[in-house]
Amino acid sequence: MALRPFRLRRLLLAFYALILPPVIVCQPAQQAPQTAPKAQTPEPTEQQVLQKAIEEASNDRAALVKNLEAFLKKYPQSSQRPQIYRALVESSLQLRDFPRALEYAERLVSLNPEDISNTVLTIQLLDRYGDVPGYRRGVFYCSRVLEQIEHQNSADKSHRVSMEDWENAKKRDRSNLLLIRGGLYEKLQDLSNAQRDFEASYGEVPNASAAEQLGELAERRKDLSGAVLQYARAFALTESSTANPSRAELRKKLGNAWRLAHGSEDGLGDYLLRTFDDVAAERTTKLVRNPEARTPYDFTLRKVSDGSQVPLSEIKGKIAVFNFWATWCGPCRALEPLFDRAAARYVGRGDIVFYALNCDDDESLVQPYLSEEKFKTPALFADGLDRLFRIENFPTTIILDRTGKVAFRADGFDPEGFDKNLSDAIQNIDQPAAPSTVAAHP
Repeated sequence: MALRPFRLRRLLLAFYALILPPVIVCQPAQQAPQTAPKAQTPEPTEQQVLQKAIEEASNDRAALVKNLEAFLKKYPQSSQRPQIYRALVESSLQLRDFPRALEYAERLVSLNPEDISNTVLTIQLLDRYGDVPGYRRGVFYCSRVLEQIEHQNSADKSHRVSMEDWENAKKRDRSNLLLIRGGLYEKLQDLSNAQRDFEASYGEVPNASAAEQLGELAERRKDLSGAVLQYARAFALTESSTANPSRAELRKKLGNAWRLAHGSEDGLGDYLLRTFDDVAAERTTKLVRNPEARTPYDFTLRKVSDGSQVPLSEIKGKIAVFNFWATWCGPCRALEPLFDRAAARYVGRGDIVFYALNCDDDESLVQPYLSEEKFKTPALFADGLDRLFRIENFPTTIILDRTGKVAFRADGFDPEGFDKNLSDAIQNIDQPAAPSTVAAHP
């Protein structure tokens, strides 16, 4: 997303309007007799010093930055810091001094973390000009803004904005932030979380950038069919806009992946046409399953094997063990044999059920994966249950007690402690005992 330029004239006017009191001009007193002592000039107030710093800069942005930084050095705890930091960010952007813009943007975030627009600007700057610690801060800021967006109340929207437009705007905001956070994770070499965020971005609003990133990650995994699918989606979604990937570059990536998979480009044209049709259908409507569900027992899930329905109302009164996973998640692949082994210990116990719940956006990838991995635990599509439990990391293991309350949760996978922690949690419910929560290594 491009950084917006700002005009210095508007900036100066904003200063005068927001932080400077009216200047009262007094008539000079009559000259005192020469014998009278000369009056001492009072020290200028903080507001007067700030006003002078702005006036002396005139229309020179560099001078304004210099003067405002000198003012902050003299008055480091000034009550006008938010406005001054914002002015320094905007002037630094105009001067293309991005490190300085980033410095003051982050200072402004620390003063006002609820300011979403400035936080998003800070995230963009960290993405472009940050280092490894900066990328981590960017991930944190993205997560915080996503949470703020999630808790926005429709009652606060303008009456001129329809509910549909308001919801669509939220989806676009989430999609953009997930795309940025995925890129930050990729720079941190956290490819599992990057994959998750790119998929979630595409799931919110199908977009070329997320599809291209998913294609590149698939290539890195030597998953040529996955790369072809994602590059074809990106190609179909790309429009003549600087915000989208280059169609020529996508065509090259798509052609290379197809040739590696098929030996030539025969059949690529027909495949691409089908992808155009699929993408058009995705953009027209996206099925949300179990939209009205509020408790686990309200959900009806589907078996991966044949699509048949599994109402979770049937497990009321039982202990339920869920493993949320995705095909692209390496730790999920390592956890599944342990999960199967744990489930095998309770075979014959009709009051305990184990389900492996898939969270892939592209369901066509799941059956081939299961054919290769050969899960022993019943595999179902999560169908929104991951949304209810706010699954942010994969794998995530959750145990529900007999009333449907979460008695155990492990975000991530600790190979050394997983089996014991799971067994202990089930035993505690059987006794019963106080619920436990374990935070595993993500």
